[in-house]
Order: sequence, then C-alpha cells, then structure tokens
Amino acid sequence: MAIGGRPLFEEAWASLKRRRMTMELSMCIAVVAAAYTGYFLVALMITFFVLIAEVLEGMTLERGRKAIRDLMALLPSEVQLRRDGQVVTASIDDIETGSVVVVAPGARVPVDGPVISGNSFIDESRITGESMPVEKMPGHFVYAGTINQSGALEVRAERIGRATSYGQILETVEEAERSRAPVQRLADKLAGYIVYVALGFAAFEYWITQGNISATISVIVVAGACGVAAGTPLAILGGIGRAAQNGAIIKGGIHLETLGKVDTVVLDKTGTLTFGKPEVTKVLPHNGANLEDILRAASTAEALSEHPLGKAIISYSAERKIVPGDASKFRYEPGLGISARDAQGLILVGNAKWLAANNIALDIAEDEYVASRIYIARENTLIGQILVEDQMRPEARRAIDKLRSMNIDVQLLTGDTAPVARQVASELGIDAVEAGLLPSDKLKRIQAIKQSGRVVAMVGDGVNDAPALATASVGIAMGSGTEVAREKADIVLLGNDLMRFAETVHVARRTRRIIWFNFAGTVLVDILGIAAAMLGWIGPVEASLIHTGSELAFILNSARLVPRQTMLKGIETAKTGIATWLPARQH
Repeated sequence: MAIGGRPLFEEAWASLKRRRMTMELSMCIAVVAAAYTGYFLVALMITFFVLIAEVLEGMTLERGRKAIRDLMALLPSEVQLRRDGQVVTASIDDIETGSVVVVAPGARVPVDGPVISGNSFIDESRITGESMPVEKMPGHFVYAGTINQSGALEVRAERIGRATSYGQILETVEEAERSRAPVQRLADKLAGYIVYVALGFAAFEYWITQGNISATISVIVVAGACGVAAGTPLAILGGIGRAAQNGAIIKGGIHLETLGKVDTVVLDKTGTLTFGKPEVTKVLPHNGANLEDILRAASTAEALSEHPLGKAIISYSAERKIVPGDASKFRYEPGLGISARDAQGLILVGNAKWLAANNIALDIAEDEYVASRIYIARENTLIGQILVEDQMRPEARRAIDKLRSMNIDVQLLTGDTAPVARQVASELGIDAVEAGLLPSDKLKRIQAIKQSGRVVAMVGDGVNDAPALATASVGIAMGSGTEVAREKADIVLLGNDLMRFAETVHVARRTRRIIWFNFAGTVLVDILGIAAAMLGWIGPVEASLIHTGSELAFILNSARLVPRQTMLKGIETAKTGIATWLPARQH
C-alpha cells in the first residue's frame, strides 16, 4: 500500500501545502482511515482504482496535448541547404537567418522568406487558407509549413523556427492551451466543494452509525469530481486543437468559452462576405470631364492608399496606360475617403459623406447601377464617379445558414452604400443591415448590442474593423485581413473561408455542452452515490468502482472533442507498444 499509494500520498501532501482540498487529499484520508482501522484490502482497492483513474486521465490528457503538438509535424526535420555552391543535407536546427534553403518538389517549406531562384506552385492552404496553389518565382514570398508542388525553389531564410508565420500560429495555440477559462476555475471550485460536502456527510454518517468505519469510508470514496476537474481542461484543450486543425486560431480558453455563448454575429461586408478584391465596372463622367481625367485624378490620390477600392482603381488605370501624377499632402479618413494635391490642385476621392464634409454638393440623378460608388472631385468640383463591385464569397450563404441553424442572429454592418448593402443582404438572406457606417458608428452599434444583454461576435478584416473587433464579446479576424485586425481579434481564421468560422462556433458550442453535461452528471452521481453509501447499499469497494467509473466516463466524454485522427494515432501507438512488449516478455 505504501509503494502503490506513493503517487496519491505525494499529491495529497502537495494539496495540504497549498491549503487546498482536492480529490486526491480526500482519497488519501479514506485510504489512511481504512488502513488504520484494519481494512487493508479496502485501502488497497481504493488505491488501485484511484491509480488506474490517474493513469487513464493522464493518457487522455496527453492525447489532447498531442493534437496541439501534431501541428508542428508540418515542418520537416531535415532540410537541403546551399553552401559554397553545393547542396548539403542538414538539420532544421542548423538553419540561420540568411541561409539559402533548397525546397524540392513535394517537400515542405521550412522557413519564411523570398524566393531567389526557381519557379513553382505552392499549396498555402494551411497557412493563408488559399485553396488554389499559388505560383512562386524570384521575389515572391513563401511561408513555412506550405508544400512545394512542382519545381525546385531556392529560398533565403528571413524568419526561422518560432519567428515564422507558422511558428507564431503554433505559439498562439500553445498559449491558448496554457490559459484558463472561467469555466475551468468553476470546475476546480466545484471539485473542492464536493470534497467538503463528502467529508461533511461522512462525519454525519460516522455519528449516526456510532462509528461504522466501512460506511464512513464509502461516503468519502464514492463522491468524486475528478471527472469534471480533469474533463473540463481536456474539453477546452480538445476544442482549441480541433479548431486549429479546422483553420481557426483561438487565442485563449476564455475566447472559446465566450464563443460558445454567442447569440449575435455581426459581419463586415468587404473582405468578409466578399473577396475584398473589387473591380471597376463603370466610370461615369460629370461636368465635362473625360475618362482619362477622372482615372488620372483618382489614381494619383490613391497611389499611397492600401484600401482595396483604391487598388482596384489603380489596377484599372494601369490597364489603360494612365500614369498617376505626383501627389503631396496625402490624408486618409477611415470610412470616408482621401484628399491629396498634385500640380493641378486639390483632389478628393471618397464616398458621398466625404464630399459633403468638404462642402461639395452631389446633385446627381439616380441611375440603375447598384455598386459601390467612389466620387472624384477637383478643386471643389465633381468630375466623375467610379463604380466598383466585389464578388460574393461562394461559401458565405452556407456559413450564414449554418449560423442560423444554431439560432444565432446575423447582422450586416458596412460602410458601403445602402443599395449595395441591401443587395448583399438580400442575396445572403440577412434581415438586419445597416449601411454607410463609419468605424465609430460600428463601435457604437456593437456597444449597444452588448448593452442589450446579448453576446456578440464581430467578424471583420480591415483597419476600420479593429475598434469593433476589440469591443465585441469575441472578435474574429479573417486571415487575409490587416495586421491591426488580426492583432485586435480574439480568433484568427487562417484564410478567408467563412465556413471555418461557422464550424468553429459549432465546436465552441459542443465544447460548452460537454462541459456542462459533465458538471450535471458529476453532481447527480455524487448525490446518488452518497445516498447509497449512507443507506448501506454499497460498501467501500463498490464506492471505489463508482468513483473510478464515473470519473473515466466524464473524461472520455470530454475526449470526444480531441481530433479523431489524433486519437486513432494514439490507439495505433498503444497497439504497437503492446505488440513489441509481449514478445519481449515471452522471451
């Protein structure tokens, strides 16, 4: 008993030093009480079942942690380096910043850096979410963890190891694993309360039975909360790991828990519901201006802009061999537009609010075109409109339907014009839509939704979405979005597939259901077990079986969240180990 029970005694002693009442401490009390009163078989049985539960609990938790570590398998252990004109095989740990890495067809890229030689197509779906292979040639950037599909490439290492895009993703997931969600703290508290309740009932049983040690020990042993104490972090670990494999990086257990409670989802339009790669479809001149005047003025003002609409204008102008002029005094107002100056004077490019803010009246008759409109003015005179359209993401409707199937209210908030917003909302079946919003307006709308008592998730991708992402109950950034949006968000989607978000919400809700089922099941089993022990229906051995069985049942319930592939790998590893061990034992 002393040898077998040592792990139990050590954990109990650690709990005493921390002044915490844990299940290990209560089991130790039961074992010592049984041994002191001569029930050595009972003491051994309790120790045996508790150790079985501890071992299986550890194995199951390790399966969950392996789901996180399996992500690292995307990087090769050996690489090809060009040194002194020769290609040599080396460990991935030998790569230094500036090293030239040779990536053969079919191999994984081990570093982030520019291509310096070769031409190939790269599968970047694991990192950027881009479903189609991307062509790479000298000057193009490649990412660690992506797969080279055709020709050989030589890449200069700029970021290695944890500094790569993939390494940062892995660090974020590992940090999330180490974080503690509020429900985990609740699980620990519940475990402590159950121990106190069990000891209280055991003392009462000892008093009413006038010193019946067997019944008293049974009451202590039958009550258990290890299933919920261990099952809760396992469920959160499994949820984060499954989300990561689905392409969503959750930055902490608290965000997974919050996402499971979301009842309202607010979506941005550009880059979220659409591809964020708009194209110019029409140029409408005003006040005697011609197409070349309009495009030159617009491309001159947009030359320093990173806005998708600005890039569309520049691309459209370049196709028509229109060269932008030199701009100065560039100023950008998020959600409104741009002002700049060239040799001919002031240029204003933006929406109707931007021109109105600069005292330019828009006396324009309505037409049949439904598109995003960019107005161009020179020296307080409107010279034209540029109509830009953005293609809808094909999975957007399916994602919104999946969210609705979970009884989640979906709303669209956009800075685009009302006609465009209504058209997008109509195509996607969204009833609640607000258009023409500035970043501050989106922020106020998110705050109002939260104040109404709802749990709101915001999905966006741009700089102007960052305040709303930070304010929402949980913020989700598209992987192709700006660095500011990804930094402010609580969850980052690898790529631009909205279905990944809908699936992550489903995982979060499933995680929450499993955790609360474990909570309710633990309390019910303990109530029934304590009652049976106090009535004398079960003894210490049966109490040990109930304690161990219920604990394993709730832990395995949580283990359902661990990615199936990881669990199957664990089973295969166990089978291989047993097959190797048996012949050795027979020999």
